[in-house]
Amino acid sequence: MMRSGFGLVVQSGQLQGCRQWNSYQMPWSPDTVFVEGLGFFSASVKLLQDPDWQQASPCSEWTALDVLGHVGTAVGFGTKLLCGGQPVWSPSDPPGANVVGDPHSWWDALVTPARQAVADVDLTMMVESPVGRRTTGDGLSFPALDLFIHAWDLARSVGRDVVIPGEVIEFAHAIFGPIPSEQMRSSRVFADAVAAPPDATHSEDFIAWTGRDPRWTSPTED
Repeated sequence: MMRSGFGLVVQSGQLQGCRQWNSYQMPWSPDTVFVEGLGFFSASVKLLQDPDWQQASPCSEWTALDVLGHVGTAVGFGTKLLCGGQPVWSPSDPPGANVVGDPHSWWDALVTPARQAVADVDLTMMVESPVGRRTTGDGLSFPALDLFIHAWDLARSVGRDVVIPGEVIEFAHAIFGPIPSEQMRSSRVFADAVAAPPDATHSEDFIAWTGRDPRWTSPTED
């Protein structure tokens, strides 16, 4: 499961073997994936009503509220980083403890500043991050994908499904493809891939690749 902030497990300030976003021709750049991801995640947030936030999610030991808290904390952290700040990455355990007040309002308040921070960003600009100096584009790649994958988690927590866009799937494989399995398959990035059903869609194949059961159902649905 993806459970880190703006960064990954690294060696010498960079994930060993990780392909930089600008070394591969992709239909969507990191900033586009991030902005589209904000809208995609927001759509999943709207699927949940007040009682739903305590539902189990596909992320082991996390409720839907924990998924929201994790993503929102990472987005808020990244926004401050992009605006020139030096925030301290200090996630709560459980992540849902970071959500203050109404979950929908809490998330909505994070979206506009994040969009504004990314709007005019120079993807080649070097910034300090929890994993050392890196380009803004490299720093955006992981949290951008996080938005789509965790949007799926939220939707599944209430028995709904969302389809991951093909452009995002291509982006993910381009970025993570070169990473050695022993680095990528960990509690900080992805769990081991699971077998997808024989009739799986492209989106379901991708979800299985991230280490999730693409047809996961909440224990309350069983």
